[in-house]
Amino acid sequence: MKNITYSDLLHDIKFIRWQLVPDEQLDNYWKELIELNPGLDKEIQKAALYLKSDGLNKSLLGSNEQEELLNRIQTTIHNKKRTRIGRRLIASVATSAACAVLIILFTMLFKDNDTESEFNGGMIVGELLNSEDVQLVTNNNTISFNDNIEISLDEKGTAQINQRNKEIKKIELKRNDLNSLIIPFGKRSDLILADGTKIWLNSGTVLEFPAQFDENERVINLKSGEIYLEVKHDDNKPFYVITQDIRVEVHGTSFNVTSYDNLNSTVILVEGHVSLRKNGVNRSVSLYPNELAVYNSESLEFDKKEVNVEDYTSWKDGYLSLNKTPMTEVLKRISRYYNLSFNYDNSVELQNRSCTGKIQLSENLENVMTTISLLTSTSYEIENNRIYITNESK
Repeated sequence: MKNITYSDLLHDIKFIRWQLVPDEQLDNYWKELIELNPGLDKEIQKAALYLKSDGLNKSLLGSNEQEELLNRIQTTIHNKKRTRIGRRLIASVATSAACAVLIILFTMLFKDNDTESEFNGGMIVGELLNSEDVQLVTNNNTISFNDNIEISLDEKGTAQINQRNKEIKKIELKRNDLNSLIIPFGKRSDLILADGTKIWLNSGTVLEFPAQFDENERVINLKSGEIYLEVKHDDNKPFYVITQDIRVEVHGTSFNVTSYDNLNSTVILVEGHVSLRKNGVNRSVSLYPNELAVYNSESLEFDKKEVNVEDYTSWKDGYLSLNKTPMTEVLKRISRYYNLSFNYDNSVELQNRSCTGKIQLSENLENVMTTISLLTSTSYEIENNRIYITNESK
């Protein structure tokens, strides 16, 4: 018999199915195969490790195989539903168009077995909040948009506004004062400043910016929220980001700034160099690539550490990158992105559960909730604008 390699396994839908939705028949099949093939267990370990890292994101399966696998996952979910008594149900993904998304979501997210714990009952209740509009405030006027937008400013201060499935709009912005872009929870938008600097604005963000910068410096104010910037280099005109706590001096670079209410301001540097200082203080702290700085409002100092920047900046590319991220933090990010409000009592032990992998920020919330349910052995139900998450009984 030909030796089976880990590469063979990664192209074997039966093996991938076994990794995702094992059952007794598959367990027996692979147990017998291991007995007949000395050394196969090592190849299986290598293949399983690859799947957990980035396997199905590399498109190892064709579309037909992906659809077959999706159907298998959905059947497993359906069977679980039928055997439950007095439990909340897990909603399955309804269309084959979501196949690739669900497969990537499911395979990229795994429980950290070293920290896994069982729920002791209780319930998480998430509320779907009212959708709000993106707002651009200029010349004492407020212009509302019901979808994400991209604004591009030209050198004269004219804003070209692109909104999905809508005509491009041009607006003359206020030049002698700051304009405001308000992004509600549940939405995101992009802004290209007159100097060519690009800014991604995450949900729950309020940013003040000029239509044109003055001759000496470039200044924007992050009143609240989160932004990612790629700053256009200009030796003669320094760029500053000012939050409620800190001042970031930029030297032509890519970085992320977070300044939500009741949370310490953070800066994550991807490329280049920035200097940080508390507002009103001259002493500065330098930040270099792959470093995170958190402003400690109690000590009035910056705490720095090296991080994987993708874990903090992937939101701008439409997914959440997780690295042993506590489930409480995952729900916090999901609630911010999808405009939800989660509440849970202390008996729901999420603190000891973590996620590693990627969650694609699909427009269909149920794709994400299904993945989280499978990942955490919980059930959910959406009812009257609320999401109920409960422990899945054994």
